[in-house]
Amino acid sequence: MKHLLYLFTILLVVSCNSSGTKKENQTNTSTDTAKTQKAKQFPDLKPDRYNVAFLIMDGTFNTELTAPFDIFQHTIFRDSIKAMNVFTVANTDHPITTFEGMRLLPDYNYVTDSLPKIDILVVPSAEHHLDSDLDDMVMLNFVKQVAKTAKFVTSHCDGAFVLAEAGLLNNKVSTTFPSDIDTMRKRYPDLDIKKDVLFVHDGKYITSAGGAKSFEAALYLCEYLYGKDVAQSLAGGLVIDWDLTTIPHLIVD
Repeated sequence: MKHLLYLFTILLVVSCNSSGTKKENQTNTSTDTAKTQKAKQFPDLKPDRYNVAFLIMDGTFNTELTAPFDIFQHTIFRDSIKAMNVFTVANTDHPITTFEGMRLLPDYNYVTDSLPKIDILVVPSAEHHLDSDLDDMVMLNFVKQVAKTAKFVTSHCDGAFVLAEAGLLNNKVSTTFPSDIDTMRKRYPDLDIKKDVLFVHDGKYITSAGGAKSFEAALYLCEYLYGKDVAQSLAGGLVIDWDLTTIPHLIVD
């Protein structure tokens, strides 16, 4: 009888431990899921604004990303205009690392997420926009799809190579980073690629030389949309002297 009682006690302890472990595992799984869901926080997009998506990837150059991002984000502080919602898109949920080493968590994964309608697509330059990125058909197809309905598609520095590879600059005038103009002309001999300008506006496409001059291309788009006073106000907030008449550029009718 004592032996039976002892055996029953052991079985009861084992059962309780097993149940506790199962509950702990379930709790850990739920916690992990909650953490994953919590980490995926989409930006709060306000209605009646332009949705501006910045295409980012490993090797994106800081300036070509942050310059137009700064200009466009500051539109929310200007009254009586249709301001801009700014957010980033990438082909991953994981942080991307810029060329300079900054780690950024994308707002949207264009491969798996349902994206808001994109009014303006910004393609900053990235380290491999002259080579391996141009073989990324998923990325190129994403850019082509967005361009069909976007009001504007802009590139900075070698982001123009992405637009060219996607076929978006056919029959358009464009520019790129000054020292890469000859490379772009060689790769795309049928394109009209201009030197000695900081940006070109042709139709819905605005291509810029990039670098610190990415500010100028972004300010130009703001002047185009909102007028000279708003553009100068945005520039003043970032201590930039802005006068479109002094900027080497080309606007194609």
